[in-house]
Amino acid sequence: MGTTVTVDAALLRRWSAGAVAALQRASGRLDADNVFPVPDGDTGTNLLLTVAEAADSLTALVTAASSAEGEDAAVAGGPVPVRLAAQALMRGALVGARGSSGVIVSQYLRGLLGSLDVAPGAGSATLDAAAVARALREAADAAYGAVGEPVEGTVLT
Repeated sequence: MGTTVTVDAALLRRWSAGAVAALQRASGRLDADNVFPVPDGDTGTNLLLTVAEAADSLTALVTAASSAEGEDAAVAGGPVPVRLAAQALMRGALVGARGSSGVIVSQYLRGLLGSLDVAPGAGSATLDAAAVARALREAADAAYGAVGEPVEGTVLT
């Protein structure tokens, strides 16, 4: 039996917090390396702001769920379903996308998270290597699809 990974709202929160921390450390280097199509020096900053918005969106959902009261609450105080958590990340990245690199990364996340086969209301999804590979392919396809004429030197490469 192959290795599997269980994806839930807690894992997505840890991943998004880690991504923000990594981009905080690397944004200056990414800004300095940004030379396509012009050396505008903001790719790292744009990626950081985009991913931070996605993380904030998920945090807001989890916070709202933990304080939810009554039957009308989306999650009614229980664990956030993984599909809702993924949607919060996708929506936050799209709404918070900064610059072309932010739009590309938001589409990457849409492809990655949107391709997960998760039952509505499920608290988690268990993925095998084939499912992860499919999600990564969907992510790459979505990112490339966000660019009219993909070229070397962008956040795609």
